[in-house]
Amino acid sequence: MTTDAGNTPDRPDRPWTAHYTPGTAHDLEYGTTTLVDQFDDAVRAYSERPATEFFGRLTSYSEIASRVRRAAEGLRRLGVGRGDRVAVLLPNCPQGIVVFYAALRIGAIVVEHNPLYTADELEGPFADHGAKVAVTWNVVAGMVRDLADRPGTALEHVIAVDLLDELPAAKRLALKYLPVPSLRASRAKLSVPAPGTLDWRDLETGPELDFSYPRPSAEDPALILYTSGTTGTPKGATLSHANLVANAAMGKAWVPELEPGRERFLASLPMFHAYGVTMCVVFGIAQGARLQLVPTPDMDLIMPILAKDLPTFIPAVPPIYSKILEEADRRGISLRGVRHSFSGAMSLPADLIARWEAATGGLLVEGYGMTETSPITVGNPMSTARRAGSIGIPFPDTDIRVSHKDDPSVDASPGEPGELLVRGPQVFPGYWGNPEATAETFHDGWLRTGDVVTQDPDGFLHVVDRIKEMIVTGGFNVYPSEVEAVLRRAPGVADCAVVGRRGADGGEQVVAAVVLEPGAELDAPALRAHCKASLAGYKVPREFVPVAELPTNPMGKVLRKKVAELI
Repeated sequence: MTTDAGNTPDRPDRPWTAHYTPGTAHDLEYGTTTLVDQFDDAVRAYSERPATEFFGRLTSYSEIASRVRRAAEGLRRLGVGRGDRVAVLLPNCPQGIVVFYAALRIGAIVVEHNPLYTADELEGPFADHGAKVAVTWNVVAGMVRDLADRPGTALEHVIAVDLLDELPAAKRLALKYLPVPSLRASRAKLSVPAPGTLDWRDLETGPELDFSYPRPSAEDPALILYTSGTTGTPKGATLSHANLVANAAMGKAWVPELEPGRERFLASLPMFHAYGVTMCVVFGIAQGARLQLVPTPDMDLIMPILAKDLPTFIPAVPPIYSKILEEADRRGISLRGVRHSFSGAMSLPADLIARWEAATGGLLVEGYGMTETSPITVGNPMSTARRAGSIGIPFPDTDIRVSHKDDPSVDASPGEPGELLVRGPQVFPGYWGNPEATAETFHDGWLRTGDVVTQDPDGFLHVVDRIKEMIVTGGFNVYPSEVEAVLRRAPGVADCAVVGRRGADGGEQVVAAVVLEPGAELDAPALRAHCKASLAGYKVPREFVPVAELPTNPMGKVLRKKVAELI
């Protein structure tokens, strides 16, 4: 039984439900559905509709399903079985969808990795999860073979994927045979020979998995994603089938206007990130959507899609939305018709919301989550009730607490900053093989997010900063995001990042890395005066360091730890 949203909350402990979009259920039923069941349901319902679009080539749900069954049998013959890990190092491509569901079908656990990481960066995670099989882009297959030779890893089989196989025939032939230098350069970026590896095509063209082969259960692990690599040793967040199915069901409830089987999702977020894999590979497939796959969020790849067949749903991050607006305007491409857009991973500026909604006629809302929560726990309503500057309100079946920053057993005073704690069916069971880290992450059944938030009386949340990134100077707490918001408004400042620099006395000084606008010069006294007009003296940076650019992760989020190393 589900409860539909009305004008008043049906539970006093969840006052935010009064703001749910009409049609959004307060409580959902998940049953024992697995990701494999969800995939099979989509195939049955939308068999002849396109599942993927890649450089203009469409592949139907029925064809993807056949490829999944063949790849599953291929993996099984390599010795992959229930509970085994299959490492995946691919840019967004149809083969990435196939291997994801093929591995799950035989009860294996998918481990998604950034294909552009080095062997040194991957050695620790590979030693941790112990995958014996890796499915990798042939461009980086040499690096993965090097990884397989390292004593701490268990890799036995490296399977190379050629992206050219998925291009439309005319483009594939042109890249292979036309003696044009620019085409040869394009080919070199997409595909290189991978000696010493197995060919992915052999898995997809062999026999199909027997229908009677045992299926996974809802509580089985489905996906491992490594997280916190910027703040310490990477840990493998293990998400179950039930976790990911729950988050997909919550997503559908959150956007009741979605039309299953008729939507087009722009899949520009990397699938090795929780946001990308859940929104597209899991949620998009569950909705029978066409996934418009791009290997990297490059505007030269995205613009042709927008010009030919406009997406109806775009999950992205603020820098992508901004670039789409700029490029579409420059190329004369209309964005009218993008109905729903969801932003995460970093703060969404109010002016960007206004510009996007004016250009599309649709909605752009901000949400919040983390890898350990599959990933979304909080979102702005997909309606005019959304609140700019807020990450929104909890998803259905999601409970939250705002606790004292130093004691998770004590609630923060109303309106005061505190650590966000969450609980719900999308919250992971723990880190792979790391009970100590798991225990540290939970308090009395609540997941500690490490994020400092404030909560409005009606439930809307605002992120203040990360607890680990908070600067303590002279006994006072300084939240970098607050200082950055002020500094970005200063003349000549294009971007900035604020960090703490440890002094000889053990305390920290507030220091700002500043990216200047073209032609601007650093004027530290002017910047200091600008900050003093809006901030208490202890929050004003002691030093302003000019940098050419700020280090970011693949999602475009600034890595403050890397910034601290720079300055």
